[in-house]
Amino acid sequence: MKKVLIIEDDPQIAKIEKDYLAVSDFDSDIATTGDDGLRMAQSTQYDLILLDLMLPGIDGYEVCRRLRETLDIPIIMVTAKQEDIDTIKGLNLGADDYITKPFSPSVLVARVKSSIARYERLKQSTEKLADEIVVDNIRIQTNSHRVYVRDIEVDIKNKEFELLLFLVTNADIVFNREQLYERIWGFEALGDNATVAVHINRLREKIEDEPSQPKYIQTVRGAGYRFKATTK
Repeated sequence: MKKVLIIEDDPQIAKIEKDYLAVSDFDSDIATTGDDGLRMAQSTQYDLILLDLMLPGIDGYEVCRRLRETLDIPIIMVTAKQEDIDTIKGLNLGADDYITKPFSPSVLVARVKSSIARYERLKQSTEKLADEIVVDNIRIQTNSHRVYVRDIEVDIKNKEFELLLFLVTNADIVFNREQLYERIWGFEALGDNATVAVHINRLREKIEDEPSQPKYIQTVRGAGYRFKATTK
């Protein structure tokens, strides 16, 4: 049975999440503060974390940042905030995806299932790839999820790594945002492109010499993105 940690200070919302997850055969624990969430996440093995951003004490952003220092599991932000800047901040700190309140509990469960399944498929697929993929000045270590640019390791978050690996192993193929969301996050995009755009921009900042004029992750106007296999 898969185990989920719910970090949510609203007892009604936490109970709804827990009950719907239970119906889908998920075991879940609830933490009502950021401090408790950090303690539980570091002492128990979970398959995914549902993280509310507006928490008493340590907020969800800080919790996410600290979790990403030691944990490599999916984190889904749950937030009432609609502004893009809040979404971007959370994704930049290492969250894999987000869902805004009010939400359909069935959609939330579908996101949880999809995120865990996608994470497990990635783990299996990387085992079949070469231990290291080299493209120009970029080295990707598939098993350890480490990326080097000119032999200097760069800080790559969970979904950033998945996205980069997918683009590199499908070089020169153009994918639109909806396709990338479905391939990497494993869930229908539902018209929301912010997640993909944020991760593309973050990757460019980390692997490109000039992020505003990328030579690797290129934008194909009106079509989407592609990874350019040759850069000459």
